[in-house]
Amino acid sequence: MSNDSEGSALPADDDASSIPSLVIRSGIGGVLMGLANLVPGISGGTMLLAAGVYPNFISAIAEVSTAKFKPRSIVLLGTIVIAAALAILLLAGLMRSLVIEQRWIMYSLFIGLTLGGLPLVWRLVAPATPAVFAGAAGSFLFMVAMQLGLGTGASSGEASQLFLFLSGLAGASAMILPGVSGGYLLLLLGQYETILGAVDTLKEGLLGQDFGLILEAATLVIPVGIGVVVGIVGVSNLLRWLLDRYAKATLGALLGLLLGAVVGLWPFQQPVEPEIGSTIKGRVVTAESLPEIEPKDWPLEIFDPSGGQVGGALALVLGGLGVTLAIARYGERSQRPEEG
Repeated sequence: MSNDSEGSALPADDDASSIPSLVIRSGIGGVLMGLANLVPGISGGTMLLAAGVYPNFISAIAEVSTAKFKPRSIVLLGTIVIAAALAILLLAGLMRSLVIEQRWIMYSLFIGLTLGGLPLVWRLVAPATPAVFAGAAGSFLFMVAMQLGLGTGASSGEASQLFLFLSGLAGASAMILPGVSGGYLLLLLGQYETILGAVDTLKEGLLGQDFGLILEAATLVIPVGIGVVVGIVGVSNLLRWLLDRYAKATLGALLGLLLGAVVGLWPFQQPVEPEIGSTIKGRVVTAESLPEIEPKDWPLEIFDPSGGQVGGALALVLGGLGVTLAIARYGERSQRPEEG
């Protein structure tokens, strides 16, 4: 079998660090990872790299999935999962509202956050080889095809349990990879607002002890959660195998995914009230049903931005780019804790 890599493509972590230090770093990484999966364009893997626990995270999942229950791995995974779940549960409603009501602002920020992952992956790729460019071209065309076929931010429709499972699988698969956003894939699949809305409903049900709301949210959250678990376990093991054997092609594919993601984040689009006779969620809109359709389900329409909006969008792109670059730089330092 061919091997285009020389050792692991991932930076090494410090396995000798103390458990309290590991818990702190894992907690920070978990919170950042949870926030990343609420924001299309930010990679959960990048956030774990920033906290200095990504290599241990991948190794811990691989160990647990093969019934190797080491205390250190259990502590790391438990801390990350709890911290990420709390971040998602508490902030899902806010992020959903911002994406619906301030779409061009949020999409501009998402573009910058997405582009900020390019230098991180490029440093892992260098020096580039034909396998890098082949992988990048293939994944870029795949992302463009998905965008043309599905449409970013499209109405989520009545999602089946299977499609919700596949959405969780895709989102989790992406969040494992540095530089690839699970939230963006959910946005592309049209399930971003649906899933965040379900998480926010679950939070309201838990706080208000309303079992009706809890049950309503659970029908959406459970299949997504199962997909997330399957995706994390499957992709973490697959990623280790691919990076050990085909590092250049695999990292090239990550570059293509990042570039392709930007195609679907054109900021100057807005929801417009559907016309009577149009189809929303598989049903024809009537004068009676029109008031019942929520803005999150309205179709999107591209609009001509003003000069101020263009300037604001550019500023937000640069701001998002700066944030991701700063996190990546911190991640480089955190991977070398003992260096002077």
